[in-house]
Formats: sequence, structure tokens, C-alpha cells
Amino acid sequence: MTSRDTAPPQGAPGKGAASPRLSGIDAARGAALLGMMATHLMPTFEADPQLTPTWVGLVFSGRSAALFAVLAGIGLALATGKERPQQGPGLKASRRGIALRALPIAVVGLMLGGLEVNIAVILVHYAVLFLCILPFLGLPARALCAWAGGWLLLSPVLAYLVRPWLLAATPPLQLGHNPGTDDLEIPGALLADLFFTGYYPVFQWMTYLLIGLAIGRLALPTAAVQLLLLGCGTVVAAAAKLLGTAAMDNWGGKTALQSLPGQDSRLDSLLQVNLTGVEQADSWWWLATAAPHSGTTLDLLHTAGTAAAVVGLCLLLGRIGGRRKVNVLLPLSGPGAMTLTLYSAHVWVVSGFHEQGLPAGWTDEGMYWTQAIAVVGIGVLFALLRRRGPLEWLGHQAFRLGRYRPAVVG
Repeated sequence: MTSRDTAPPQGAPGKGAASPRLSGIDAARGAALLGMMATHLMPTFEADPQLTPTWVGLVFSGRSAALFAVLAGIGLALATGKERPQQGPGLKASRRGIALRALPIAVVGLMLGGLEVNIAVILVHYAVLFLCILPFLGLPARALCAWAGGWLLLSPVLAYLVRPWLLAATPPLQLGHNPGTDDLEIPGALLADLFFTGYYPVFQWMTYLLIGLAIGRLALPTAAVQLLLLGCGTVVAAAAKLLGTAAMDNWGGKTALQSLPGQDSRLDSLLQVNLTGVEQADSWWWLATAAPHSGTTLDLLHTAGTAAAVVGLCLLLGRIGGRRKVNVLLPLSGPGAMTLTLYSAHVWVVSGFHEQGLPAGWTDEGMYWTQAIAVVGIGVLFALLRRRGPLEWLGHQAFRLGRYRPAVVG
């Protein structure tokens, strides 16, 4: 999760409301947080033999996590020069700060990985993505678009070729659980899981960071760019999903995949909600799906498109609210400014119900709305008090320490 300090406000704290630009980016983060919480707390499939998808699975699965990753790239762009990327000593200092800021994120992620919880914790992957994106921070938007396009096309193919080789090792180079501190003793399996065989494969997810960096290099405060993000993001997302559906339903892809030995008979439902856990091997048709968490070109394109559209919409709403002197985005931008703290607290709370289940009388929906209201309330309170969340404060101090350059004497 990124935080308020990743996208610095235009004014100092205590001197007026946050800019529409900042509140829009934070609001998009808040929406991503609430979407991920929905997939964690409410069922994505019905409890029937066919695994009928629920509305939560159809709406949020894959999209919320991708939105977080794209926003990470946007935040890093805003922290390193916005439309004009930093160069020279300033860029080197920012790279050091971002690298050091990734450390507490990784540590928190590893600690959460030790909890018994049915949530795929994203934080360690997030920290690794921060490190992997460092060489690209000095590039302008056009170069970033070229890199993002190439990564979008090639990384799924290379991952498809590499993944079976890693899984065929003895033992397989896959954790099968959230990365934890104990996994530091098996670095080969840990790295393979983080980059290729785990829930959030960093190798393909670099696409999101590159796209986010490119978006962050645009003139985000302008209405033209905001409308461009909303319009183009919507069109790209729809086109990718339609193309994936046609490949599966009309061009024979689904039939070919269902005919593979040992294939799950409920593949149709999995393709709609979540392809995690399905071994994508023995057929190139896997690369033609747009299924959530498949890591294919069409999946990355669809989810990046929805992320761009959400960012554009939130920025437009922030612009409208700014003109009317009303912070209409506060219920989202408040929690969105402290997502690392709130996400970590959410995972910890959910872990308390992993073994014994929900308290008597509670439902999945009731637990979600209780946590969602708490998250919004805490986020709004911290925003009104103009305070960072505890983990955001820690990350900010790490960033400042990494950027520090002692004065040269003499």
C-alpha cells in the first residue's frame, strides 16, 4: 500500500485542504482497499457444486489489487518529479529513499505472513516491486509507455515458459502460503514464488508499476488528462475483456482447456473470478484468457484499464469538489492516505477468526461493513487531524533517511 507521503501535497500541512490531485489519488487507494477487503471477507463464489460467481467476485476480484499496484507507480512518479522526472543527485537520493522505504513494508508483510489467515498478503511483493522499478524512475512518459507495452506483451509468455520448470523442481519452487520470516531460510523458493509461482507474480506485475509511472508523468491536474484516463481506461478494459471472452467462448479456447487431463470441471467459473491455483500449462490457450489473477496480457490490460478509469474518475470528482469547496472524496481519501496501516490491521483482525469462525450472529456481509465503516472512520479522523498513520509515518521516516545527504564541508 502506498501512502500520503508518496504523493506529496502541494501545500504544507495545516494550510488549507488537500489538493484535488492528492485527494483523487488517495481516494482511488481507498476504493482499492475497500475492494480488496470485500474479496477477503465476502464469498467470491456461491457454496454450490458449480462454484457460481458472486457479485463480489465478478466486480472486485483481480481489479482491486491491480489498482493498488498502478497507484504505486503513480505515487512514485509524483514523488520523483511528476511530469519532469528527476535526474542526477536528486534522482539518486529518491532511489535510496524508496529502496529504504520498501524495507518496513517488507518487514510488515513478512510478519503478517506468519499469521494463519485466508488472505493473500500483498506487502512483500509490493516491496519487491518498489525495488524492481528503481531503474525506471528517471524515464519520461513516452519511454515508460514503450517499456510498459513490451512488458505487457512479453512477460506473460516468458512466465508461462519459466513457471513449469520452477514447479518441476524437487521440491517445487513455490511456497503455497504467504511469505513469512521462516521463508528467508529458503531463498530460492521465496524468490521463485515472489516473481513467478506465487499469488502476485512480480515479473508480470511490473507492468502495473510501469503503467502507473507513465500515468504519473502526465499532467494529472488537468481535466483533459483526467477525462483521457477515464475514457481510454474504460475502452481498453472493455476491449480486453471482450477479446478474452471471444477467445474462450467463440474461438475454442475454453473447450481446449477443459479437454486437458485433470482439468477442473468448474473452469468456467474460475475463468470469471480467479485463476489462482489452476496450473496454466500444456496449452497456449491459457495466454488468451482475460481471467482475474491469470497474469496474461489480456488480464493485465483489462485490470490496468479499470485502474486508469478509476484514477481518472476520482481525479475528476476531486476537481468538482475542489471547485465547490467540498471534499466529497474524504470518505475514500481518508483511509486511502493510510492504507498500509489499515490493510495490516485488517489482515490481523481477520486472522483472529481463521480458526474459530465469526462470532455467533455475525455474517460475512456484516463483518465486511463493520470493518469498512471502521476503516473509513479511522481514515477520516486521521485526515481531519492531519496525521499520518503509524506505518505511514515509519515509511516516511525511512524515505527521509534514505534521501539524506550530508552537507559537504570545505
